[in-house]
Amino acid sequence: MKRRNFLQLSTLAGVGLSLPMSGLLQSCADHPEHSLEFKNLISGLLKDWSDGMLKVQINNPSNLEVHGALGCPSCSHIHGRCMDAVYPFLYMADKTGDEKYIEGAKLVMLWAENNVSQENGAWTVIKNPKSWKGITIFGAIALAEALHYHGHVLDEATRKAWIIRLEKAGQYIYDTFTIDFTNINYPGTAVYGLDLIGGVVNREDFKAKSKELAQQVKAYFTPNEGLLFGECKKSSSKLSEKGLHGVDLGYNVEETLNSLVMYALKKKDEELLQILTKSLNSHLEFMLPDGGWDNSWGNRMYKWSYWGSRTCDGSQPAFGMMANINPAFGTAAIKNTELLQRCTADGLIHGGPGFIEAGIPPCVHHTFTHAKPLAALLDHWDHLPEINANASLPRATTDGVKHFKDLDVYLFARGDWRGTVSAYDAEYHYKEDYRQASGGALGVLYHNKVGLLCAASMAEYHLVEKNNQQPQPGKDICLTPRVEVFKDNVWYTNLYDLPATVASSDENGTIKLVANTKLKNVDRKEITGTASEFDIVYNCSFNETEIKVNSIQDIIEKTAFVLPIVSPTSEVVTAISDTEITIKKPEGLVTIKANAPIKTKEISGKRTFNMVPGVEALPLEVSFVNNDELRITISVS
Repeated sequence: MKRRNFLQLSTLAGVGLSLPMSGLLQSCADHPEHSLEFKNLISGLLKDWSDGMLKVQINNPSNLEVHGALGCPSCSHIHGRCMDAVYPFLYMADKTGDEKYIEGAKLVMLWAENNVSQENGAWTVIKNPKSWKGITIFGAIALAEALHYHGHVLDEATRKAWIIRLEKAGQYIYDTFTIDFTNINYPGTAVYGLDLIGGVVNREDFKAKSKELAQQVKAYFTPNEGLLFGECKKSSSKLSEKGLHGVDLGYNVEETLNSLVMYALKKKDEELLQILTKSLNSHLEFMLPDGGWDNSWGNRMYKWSYWGSRTCDGSQPAFGMMANINPAFGTAAIKNTELLQRCTADGLIHGGPGFIEAGIPPCVHHTFTHAKPLAALLDHWDHLPEINANASLPRATTDGVKHFKDLDVYLFARGDWRGTVSAYDAEYHYKEDYRQASGGALGVLYHNKVGLLCAASMAEYHLVEKNNQQPQPGKDICLTPRVEVFKDNVWYTNLYDLPATVASSDENGTIKLVANTKLKNVDRKEITGTASEFDIVYNCSFNETEIKVNSIQDIIEKTAFVLPIVSPTSEVVTAISDTEITIKKPEGLVTIKANAPIKTKEISGKRTFNMVPGVEALPLEVSFVNNDELRITISVS
């Protein structure tokens, strides 16, 4: 990146609090029509979400435990972070003049003070005063943005009281946060947060701490692809057995990178901007052509909701504010917003593309967090670069196979096919033991004509964060394509084989990825008494994707390859024969063929639903016959 580009970039003063208004790249009047179309999209969606949140807000002055909170259609408890809605509510109040939004903002703040506010300035994630307090940074940023841009709509007594409360929160963050005290999204977000809060409450020490964290965070990017790492507990921040860091795409693009970009632009930190440009480009390679984020491999994918991550903010600010560096960043901001709109019903975001048709109620947490970045874009609109969808996303036009060395993840593309194969072994190390796509598994299979065909889920669904996840409805059937055996009622699968290896080639028009993997149980113990080692071969050509599976030893126990195909209940499934089925999608016909009978796993031909990434699927399985090679092909017409 040439120096003059960064000097031009740094004139985006609108992302700062007190920078001069001269020298900006563009004014709103300079924005072409397609940028204004994006503005209309986010303006309309923000109003829809704000009204949706008001509909579920609890107004019960006789019960201060719930009065002012945002009720959740899916969860039995109130989400402590619902006060984050103060920012979108005050934005709407300022732009519409409607008092209902001021009342909504006051009520969420009142509930927070009555229920999750602590003497040390923190807010807690639930009412229990011993619960997690790191989320204070997110509420503090929301309150600071609300006060800075829209505090004038408040009565003076309320405004002053909120400034005092904000300073207390800032003091807690200043006293508590270090670069490695927990997952990187907290100190990374505090880089922007402390500087922002310091500007609102006139605390230079807050700003100084922000600058210190900003310098330290520069070491948290992987050596090859520049992916932000550190999504793991401090006690388990060591490298994995393969020497890989803990990386989660969802948290990075929807939370931490936003704050780092906004800080770097404001402070004209050219070194950080260089790092972030490389990082954003690498992260963007995982956006699917429809605006979905492929976090099938991420070490916190238990919150993967296809459009992002359940409790994060949204990826629009980082990509939108850097669109003059790479126009595809602007495309990403628009495509992802359009996807969020498609996942919205009755004013609330549903946790994946399959929620609405499956009748799964939404968690309100998605909406009050994702409303904030839309308000931020609108508040900075006059100073943004041109944002449009004219540039292609990398994964929309790519061809071939790419190995991400820092993840041991492969992306492949040929014709209309897009896929992900993962041997990533960095785990989150939390209380529950689960597994994202690994062991040489197919994390995503996507076709440009019909969309998402395969998407990984957790190997076993766990409420890793019980306050931030919805319970799994119905039977938990893993959606990750896999080899599996049940022996003595114990499940063995390649998904638990962290040392698995993958090799790739691209010859004669066919991409070939070969995963060598072993079948293990949740305790990572290899199966005995039957075949334990397999080669899974993924062949991708213009016309089809083929999966071939070979056992290295003799198969004694019943062994199958399970291939869940993303498909809502409304799609017609036809059995052409016992080895061929078709699924009629709105945009085309999907045909699955095998060299052995295709059966539907455990649910009598009905769909299964999985909270990760929020889709319905038809869980197909094909069992080995003797020790013969198993072959499955998927084609689209």
